[in-house]
Amino acid sequence: MIKSELINKIADENPHLYHRDVEQLVSSIFDEITEALSNGDRVELRGFGAFSVKKREARVGRNPRTGEQVQVEAKHVPYFKTGKDLRERLNK
Repeated sequence: MIKSELINKIADENPHLYHRDVEQLVSSIFDEITEALSNGDRVELRGFGAFSVKKREARVGRNPRTGEQVQVEAKHVPYFKTGKDLRERLNK
């Protein structure tokens, strides 16, 4: 599912809301999650999962085309851990 499909589904299930309001709401939620992660915070949505940021240390990688070794810089990457309820629903 992509963002526009999510917006359409929420708007269809809530006919009393304007489509533009649903779009603003979904964008606001994503913006807040992004902002929290960029500040190094953890975002937990009970029953769904938790978003956090993990640091990957610098390492020596390999160019897949040439096999040449390349230096890969340290970086921060987003990480998602599923919640217990979501895991149980997926594994019924």
